[in-house]
Amino acid sequence: MIPKTTDMSSTKAIISAAASAAATAMLLLSIAKEFIPNELRQYVYFKFTTLLDSFSSELTLVIEEYDKLNHNHLFTASELYLEHIIPHNAQRLKICLPKKENNISVSLQENEEIIDTFNGIKLKWKFISRKTPVKFIPSPDQYSKMPVTEEMFFELSFHKKHKNMVLDAYIKHVIKKSKEMKEKKRTLKLFTLSPDRMTGRRGETWQSLNLDHPATFDTLAMEMEEKRMIMEDLERFVKRKEFYKKVGKAWKRGYLLFGPPGTGKSSLIAAIANYLKFDIYDLELTDLNTNSELRRLLISTGNKSILVVEDIDCSIDLQNRNAEAGALRPQPSRGYTQERNKVQVTLSGFLNFVDGLWSSCGDERIIIFTTNHKEKLDPALLRPGRMDVHIHMSCCSPCGFKTLASNYLRITDHPFFVEIEELMKTTTITPAEVGEQLMKSEEPENALRGLIGFLERKKIEDEERKKRENDESKATNEEKKKRENDESKAASEESGITEAEVSQKQKMENGDI
Repeated sequence: MIPKTTDMSSTKAIISAAASAAATAMLLLSIAKEFIPNELRQYVYFKFTTLLDSFSSELTLVIEEYDKLNHNHLFTASELYLEHIIPHNAQRLKICLPKKENNISVSLQENEEIIDTFNGIKLKWKFISRKTPVKFIPSPDQYSKMPVTEEMFFELSFHKKHKNMVLDAYIKHVIKKSKEMKEKKRTLKLFTLSPDRMTGRRGETWQSLNLDHPATFDTLAMEMEEKRMIMEDLERFVKRKEFYKKVGKAWKRGYLLFGPPGTGKSSLIAAIANYLKFDIYDLELTDLNTNSELRRLLISTGNKSILVVEDIDCSIDLQNRNAEAGALRPQPSRGYTQERNKVQVTLSGFLNFVDGLWSSCGDERIIIFTTNHKEKLDPALLRPGRMDVHIHMSCCSPCGFKTLASNYLRITDHPFFVEIEELMKTTTITPAEVGEQLMKSEEPENALRGLIGFLERKKIEDEERKKRENDESKATNEEKKKRENDESKAASEESGITEAEVSQKQKMENGDI
């Protein structure tokens, strides 16, 4: 069918009118940009969009990155939540690897939208980013400011009738899921004291690095019953937040690991951290000068963390309670010296840190103390509430040896196992020594043969040491007995002379002589 000439003319007229209108609009827009101030244009645009919104049934919530000068935690929660619901067919995504992290973060590109559903409600998320004039906000250390030139926010749109449900239920759902995502992506950290902490900046109190220690309860050279007991105690602790609150106790747990060097105390700490997904704070008491510094360090530690005080018997003099009075007593001034001016952390200050009011500054914390000599510790430290669980890290047992053989040699049985276990019953050897011997060869038979030779030599050394100790003890006892006999003989002779002199004096007084 051939179109009529009049229809073609009308179509050309419409196209011409549309082009003319577009050209006029472009001209007006260029004139507006040239002569109308930007603030006025934004105001007119805002009024126009507000007018259109008044006729719409859609409600939009704006979640900005910063609330005035403070960071908006709901913005971070939204980022984590949206990463969980990003569709597989998304066209453009933004990825990054944060500093000191192991997991890649995925987020929306600007102006991208995501549709979510919750309890049958359809919700639309949109990420917006735009340049803004520079403004300064507080940095994480709260002592300086950093410039911000970009404004980022999320727009959450839904039907107005669902407003209450979104605010009461959906936002809580977003926060809960974001916490789960954060725990899943979390990279464990090992914190040590920062050399710049004396500046007073909270953000510089600790310095961190990734905790990549591979120790787990499966790889620990301990008795299975001991490992099971520790894991059950840890699981019970993390599940009893409301119980601790009900009984009026701070949500914390204290462990004491004691035993000879090389028995796996550090490996057990790493295994606990990997099991609970807790960060570790390594506290060196010898680097502290005052109780107030100790409190400041405690406050700056995070929740879900393990505070480690290694070699507590060597870190600080906690046995002598009278040392506190000596530390507080004014000393005569004889010139300035660094040692005289240094103030140590006192026992009372340390106990208040472990089990006093300051110990409640934070939730879900574990404090682990290690020592090679439990008997040197003050009894005040050993009671429940400070060191709740005492774990003896003993020398390597046959069960521990089998775990190490599985770890190092990837074997669970071998004809040499019987001989090794018999030697271990008469010889003391630490897991560290066993591991060192098993590392000397990748061939199981050669490694086990070398361990047998090491155990035999160690057995001979132990027997010689015991014999030497017995001889020394015997010689000491004989010397002590001889010295006691000599002292007794001398006392007897002195006593006899004295008695003779007294008898002679009495006779002279009586006129017998």
